[in-house]
Amino acid sequence: MKFLIALLGLLVVFLLSFIASNNKKKIRYRPLLVMVVLQVILGYLLLNTSVGEFLIGGFASVFEKLMAYAGEGVNFVFGGIANKGQAPFFLNVLLPIVFISTLIGILQYTKILPFIIKYIGLVLSKVNGMGKLESYNAVASAILGQSEVFISVKKQIGLLPKHRLYTLCASAMSTVSMSIVGAYMTMIDPRYVVTALVLNLFGGFIIASILNPYTVEKEEDILHVQEEEKQSFFEMLGEYIMDGFKVAITVAAMLIGFVALIAIINGIFSGLIGISFQELLGYIFSPIAFVMGVPWHEAVDAGSIMATKMMANEFVAMMDLSKETGLSSRTVGIVSVFLVSFANFSSIGIIAGAVKGLHEKQGNVVARFGLKLLYGATLVSVLSATVAGLYIN
Repeated sequence: MKFLIALLGLLVVFLLSFIASNNKKKIRYRPLLVMVVLQVILGYLLLNTSVGEFLIGGFASVFEKLMAYAGEGVNFVFGGIANKGQAPFFLNVLLPIVFISTLIGILQYTKILPFIIKYIGLVLSKVNGMGKLESYNAVASAILGQSEVFISVKKQIGLLPKHRLYTLCASAMSTVSMSIVGAYMTMIDPRYVVTALVLNLFGGFIIASILNPYTVEKEEDILHVQEEEKQSFFEMLGEYIMDGFKVAITVAAMLIGFVALIAIINGIFSGLIGISFQELLGYIFSPIAFVMGVPWHEAVDAGSIMATKMMANEFVAMMDLSKETGLSSRTVGIVSVFLVSFANFSSIGIIAGAVKGLHEKQGNVVARFGLKLLYGATLVSVLSATVAGLYIN
């Protein structure tokens, strides 16, 4: 039965993408088929084999150790601020981002990350039928983050036509940055985090290829990565430490604002119509949850969490998911994969602002297709969760 529902889910995703396509005649089906098959194979390997279990276990173990090392720094500064046995969210989940950001800075400085990103991107461009720039950007977004990635290609931002700019922004919204992966792993099962990271990479290309199909001419297919301004090692270290702290503070501020806002909206709706805003959204999103593979009797609760992710952000939704004790392990797994991306309304402003800071005119272009960005990135999450649902019991 779950295979039939997964097939229905795939058809729904492709139909919703096809309807919103800006050039249906230019859609190239062969790369699409290859990438869908790759998603299915990778989903199987990650969730249903001992090899996948070993790889995910190793990945999770690395981040577990990194979070423990990060805890040493946090405890040195904030030790004793919490009551014994308590684990404040800001201290245990968000502040370790500072340490992870520092490690990313070191890997950038030593040219290890740029090498990995560039050549994985070149290999991907052979599979997805898109340009080298688009493929590089997708890999870089998953490591550097949705804002920082544009800095690395800033010389090309002003030269890009609207359709290529859309694909770059769609990749940034469909993935998550490596600096906060450790934080996710403290909230949901690491295997679903890793699975989502891999599936979203291909899912972003699949949905963009339908929504925004085009071909890149050979003379246009040039990748020029901006070299970072030469700094001393300790200048770089200080910069990445502060960047990580800014991310942690920004996420904390957004959580305070969004959680409080959702609480007041829930209160208003409960008082007026006897049902909370999140429950109402749950009914709206329940059909999508069902075609992803969520059992129908749990679809409203799952839909509510999915809607919270889109309206607020993935952290708020993950907190809500952790409080839901009545959901089956299958539903928790499928929803977990759906939550691992930046597909929410606030990301529209973040991405448009990042591009505008580098090129004002192009930033305005991004703002104009912002809702279509969110639409596409949400379909990527639905696609990844549907494929994962094939292998989650």
